[in-house]
Amino acid sequence: MKAEIITIGDEILIGQIVDTNSAWLSEQLNLIGIEVYQITSVHDSREHILKAIGEASKNADIVLITGGLGPTKDDITKATLCEYFNTKLVLNEQVLSWVKDILEKRGIKISELNRNQAMVPECCTVIPNGAGTAPCMWFEKNNTIFVSMPGVPFEMMHITENEILPRLKKTGKTESIYHKTVLTYGLPESVLALTIEAWEDALPPFIKLAYLPGNIVVKLRLSAYGTDHEFLKAEVEKQISALKNIIPEYIFGFDNDTMAGIIGEKLTSLGCTLSVAESCTGGNIAHFITSNPGASVYFTGSVVAYSNKIKRQVLDVKAESLEKYGAVSEQVAREMAAGVKKRMGTDYGVSTTGIAGPDGGTEEKPVGTVWIAVAGKHETIAKKFNFRQNRERNILRSTQTALNLLRSLIIKENQ
Repeated sequence: MKAEIITIGDEILIGQIVDTNSAWLSEQLNLIGIEVYQITSVHDSREHILKAIGEASKNADIVLITGGLGPTKDDITKATLCEYFNTKLVLNEQVLSWVKDILEKRGIKISELNRNQAMVPECCTVIPNGAGTAPCMWFEKNNTIFVSMPGVPFEMMHITENEILPRLKKTGKTESIYHKTVLTYGLPESVLALTIEAWEDALPPFIKLAYLPGNIVVKLRLSAYGTDHEFLKAEVEKQISALKNIIPEYIFGFDNDTMAGIIGEKLTSLGCTLSVAESCTGGNIAHFITSNPGASVYFTGSVVAYSNKIKRQVLDVKAESLEKYGAVSEQVAREMAAGVKKRMGTDYGVSTTGIAGPDGGTEEKPVGTVWIAVAGKHETIAKKFNFRQNRERNILRSTQTALNLLRSLIIKENQ
């Protein structure tokens, strides 16, 4: 079963609001085995709406329309739907009753504009809106289902969860779709693709692989299509097990996991603690770590040692190291990690020191040069990285790389 989503509203097209409705709807539809064929955003114009609905009806089994159902003159969806379905607006007493009830509870007297919300196309099935005044309307034409819903996110979500999804399930047309996303770090998309090419080519025909590269992570989404949900799930897990044998060191989590969250789980299970000393990342590593609930169990604190004075006085970095090698060096990174670990009394200490940019680079140490060190229970590792010119990207990549080095050392020391 294929679906198309149409969002109506000039505010989306001019960038005044972000279309979160489509992303949420797509996720919910996939969960019940409905594949989203296309997402379209259109102006509040009769011609544009009619064209979008007409084109969608040729490709989709269900067309979900959001927006344009308010009481004001710029909301023209109902009138346009009447034209498409060759019908007229009629007063629906049930809708009028619940509009009155909602407004009375708010202490608002019903107006002519509010009464207009009770006018609905004669040929539709009216679906109650338990979260607002605008009605939801269900149409069927030429074996295609059309559903028009309010654009207000919490109203749309309420109607979808409580009314639309259950009704779609009852049609008997939904199949099964199972998605699983593998999170990787450390290999560029092109290198990753070459590394797993044979594995990808051997995937069963009912499993599709999508590469989703981001700023700091390359995601691999496996999507299985069929009728037996448990079979699809088992097959995807089987393929992921094979993938783990090919790139074990580059896979750090799945679906909505984060690097910091995975590290937190490992530290908690081991009863270990962590502290951080940051220079070029300016507290970003600590921010990532403390974004996870329960971080206080394993994270003791951080030092943002931007100046050499703080590196010396707080982290016990040797003055000779700073003078001989400079702040951006392996020696200083190692001493920062060891210093914060000792100062905080933790099992692990992480440090970053580098040139985030856009200024401050030299021929020997250009912008993007970063040293990262991790002091563990048994050893300290330090690595140099050459990121690029963009300051925000350098900070983000330094943060994620530091966390990944920490993750690797934790695994190594606790195997």
